[in-house]
Amino acid sequence: NEHWRTTGMAAGRWCRVLTGCRMHALMRDHTCGISLLKKSCPIRQFAAVKASKKVQTDPKKESNKPKLERKTNSYRNRTRGLTALEPIDDVYQVQYYPKPVFDIETAIDSLKKFQQLDFTYPKQPVYIDLQLDMKLEKKKKVDPFVRILQLPYNFRTQLNSVVVFTENPEEVTVAQQHGADVVGGTELIQKILDEEVQGDFYVSTPDMVSKLVPLKNKLRKKFPKNKRGSVGHNIPEMIKVFQTGHEYQVERDCFVLSKVGTLDMPKEHITANVAEIIKDVCTQRPVSFGPFVKRAIICSATSESLMFKAKPFLPQITEDKEENQEHNG
Repeated sequence: NEHWRTTGMAAGRWCRVLTGCRMHALMRDHTCGISLLKKSCPIRQFAAVKASKKVQTDPKKESNKPKLERKTNSYRNRTRGLTALEPIDDVYQVQYYPKPVFDIETAIDSLKKFQQLDFTYPKQPVYIDLQLDMKLEKKKKVDPFVRILQLPYNFRTQLNSVVVFTENPEEVTVAQQHGADVVGGTELIQKILDEEVQGDFYVSTPDMVSKLVPLKNKLRKKFPKNKRGSVGHNIPEMIKVFQTGHEYQVERDCFVLSKVGTLDMPKEHITANVAEIIKDVCTQRPVSFGPFVKRAIICSATSESLMFKAKPFLPQITEDKEENQEHNG
């Protein structure tokens, strides 16, 4: 009996020990799980927003609703940074209003008044500055060009000097008779490179162009070319054109700066020269692409610049041309 009693007591002790260990292990696992839960999953302290239901609107009811008229304000009719499009008074601060655009006749009269008020040279040159729209279809653009034309009213005091390249004795005689300043063949190449011979324009016969290659870098834009009309057999006509002709070119990609006369010339003569230059400029792009001249400015050597309306000088698409374009399209 004593044996069984001691055995039962030992078994009870082991049972209590095992039960305590088991409870300790369970409590440890429980606390670890809570700590991990706190680290990985933060507790949200606010209620979830309830999803709003989309209400389908009836398009018929919306169309029947009266539309609110947009309020218009006359003072909003102005360019950003400026006070208004046009000044009310005849005395105003220029920086707060856009530059006015004048008719060409009014602009020329203003230039003449500026000269009288400033007591400047009365025969000073008059210039125009044209900004061109060089865009074509897609990503193509008009290539910068150089042109020479005959103005209706010449304002030059002396003729341009012309150098003629030819080795034909008969053509040499013809060129000299029509006023060429210098006439010769390949013997002129070294003289031009050494700057012993200089001219405003250089013309050549077709058989001489290939022999003038050493002068390309020296003459650059003055080198004889078919596009400029400085290569051909009609030497008298070329000399006449380049002696009395007026040359202009596109600079800085889309700008044409050209002299159009002197301030002492009549207003009608300056206007005619301006019209002739704009007309010739517009031949370098098809009319169907819209106005070629975006902005036009006229000024004298000592005056401020005045913007003038170029639209009266631009070519207009007639009905016949529109019908032909539609038919071709």
